[in-house]
Amino acid sequence: MECNIGDVRSQTCYTFGTWDYVVFSSLFVISGGIGLYFAYTSRTNEEDKEDYLLAGRNLPAFPVSLSMTASFMSAIAVLGLPSEFYIFGTMFWWYALSFLLMAIVMSEVYIPIFYRLKITSTYEYLEIRFNRPVRLLATTVYIINSSLYVGVVIYAPSLALNAVTGLGIWWSVALTAGVCMFYTSLGGMKAVVWTDVFQCLVMWIGLVAVIARASVLLGGFNNMWQIASDGGRIQFKNFDIDPRMRHTFWTISLGGTLYWIGTYGTTQTMAQRYISCKSENQARLAVHLNVIGLWIVLLLVGFAGLFMYAYYAGCDPYSKQWVGATDQLMPYFVLEILHDYPGLPGIFVCSAFSGTLSTVSSATNAMATVTLEDFITPFKKLSGKKTLILSKVLVVIYGLLCTIMAVLTSQLGTILEVAFSINSIVAGGMTGLFTLGMLLPWCNSYGAFSGLLSGLAMCIWVYVGSTIYPPTSEMLQILPLCTDNCNGTSSSCGISDIETTYAPYVETTIVTYNATTPTDVRPPIAELYSVSYLYYNIIGFLTTIIVGLVVSFATGYQEPSLLPPETIRPIFDHLLFRWLPKKVRRFLWCGVRHDREEEDQVVKDECDVDFTYKSLGDSTEAEIHIGKTISDNSFNITLPEKNSITTRL
Repeated sequence: MECNIGDVRSQTCYTFGTWDYVVFSSLFVISGGIGLYFAYTSRTNEEDKEDYLLAGRNLPAFPVSLSMTASFMSAIAVLGLPSEFYIFGTMFWWYALSFLLMAIVMSEVYIPIFYRLKITSTYEYLEIRFNRPVRLLATTVYIINSSLYVGVVIYAPSLALNAVTGLGIWWSVALTAGVCMFYTSLGGMKAVVWTDVFQCLVMWIGLVAVIARASVLLGGFNNMWQIASDGGRIQFKNFDIDPRMRHTFWTISLGGTLYWIGTYGTTQTMAQRYISCKSENQARLAVHLNVIGLWIVLLLVGFAGLFMYAYYAGCDPYSKQWVGATDQLMPYFVLEILHDYPGLPGIFVCSAFSGTLSTVSSATNAMATVTLEDFITPFKKLSGKKTLILSKVLVVIYGLLCTIMAVLTSQLGTILEVAFSINSIVAGGMTGLFTLGMLLPWCNSYGAFSGLLSGLAMCIWVYVGSTIYPPTSEMLQILPLCTDNCNGTSSSCGISDIETTYAPYVETTIVTYNATTPTDVRPPIAELYSVSYLYYNIIGFLTTIIVGLVVSFATGYQEPSLLPPETIRPIFDHLLFRWLPKKVRRFLWCGVRHDREEEDQVVKDECDVDFTYKSLGDSTEAEIHIGKTISDNSFNITLPEKNSITTRL
């Protein structure tokens, strides 16, 4: 069936064919097959919890890097980011810098600490550094955040694809959740990672197919670039320091970097991957290779969005209301340009659902891990077999929970808006919490707990205010859209000679805004609410740091010398600062005994004594072995700030 220019074009006249359904079905069959394969190969390790949750800590860097890339590319990204470039232009490409800065921080601060502590749950670190209540608070925040977001990840693409392809919403929701629960519960972390590798390649192939076909239709890359440039889409030089501007160099490089540090450093979904690597160096390599993968994603979705704009430059489907939301633009575009090629529309839909499968499987596996490690095993010791069975049951439970959240999303439309922003709201506070632990040794458990709650409360307050007093169209930086040529051959209208239409309701991959005009009456506090959504991270981060330190000093700060040194990262010992005199670097340790191992070794050698330390949050336990014997006698030495060392002689 052919679509004609004009009114008929507003109908969905291109639909899935037989080959499209064959290709689409193969995605789920192969993903399930990978889960079965790893369930079979791991049958000899049926009681090994670490093999199931962390792949035996033996994964190489390359598949882990692709797995992290696939987790970033949820269906919301595959469908939404091209629309970002279509409506707002290329400023989003500055995220390439944010990804690089994030990788540097991850490899130099977070990964060394996590690896040397040999933790399974990211939040296990918080108990070692602070206490159990801080750990449980962070875990609870993570589970709530992930459950809500994954529900949207399941539902939103199903809704968008249903509107343009006719795929049943609840059929796709149930299929997605069911397949994820199947291969994740059977194969564990190995199945998640290797399925992500396959799904990442599918996503790339789908986007490349769209770009290649669009390039042929538009006469090549140069023509596309010229049309996009005439339409004002090519933008890189926005260095405006106004924090209300949606995307500038500063909002992306500062707020974006902090957002991705929070995502990669403080969420179990990402951390569980790199702590599953063979070694610390492999984990660092995985994060850096992941940056290359993210750059490829940015290029592909960016070019897809620009080609889509060039194709519809004279007749925007969204302004004509031929699609109901901007995240429907991409599937609408794909069906229009690929309908003559059986199977290719199916490949693109596979790429969108691959993002969903990857995000859902990663999140359910991670939530099962933190629930087991943070809420169950600290209170009840289980055998290896029971632990493994419980892990699989938890994966299924969280899969069902996310499906329920998808159903709630369909009933509560505003939950989409909340979910797109909640990652930004949570990331700042969580990054602030881990910064208090890793870089500020004076912070105690009271400061950490109150700091995180304050950071979250501040971000939620600003976000709720932004829904009451949304940013103006000027702040949103919505670029003009043209419908002048909808009755003829689509071509570029240009910027200066067209009747422009501003989308009254713009949905992005992160946050949904209702734009208001500058003439609306707005109280002074509305200027704070109009801050770019990327600065939510910074607001939450700074609030957490400031409140955390104030409360710590008000309640009796932590004595740095009593902290386990492996919980604090001595950043001034990095190669970049080796030019500083040793005494200066030692002073910048702020009292933390990073040389404790050297001092302890001297005592061990001179006194024929062997001892080890085990951190217990507010206390440290030391076992002292004299020669090769240990007696049953013990005594406690009470230290300042409620810290103690239990010494067995």
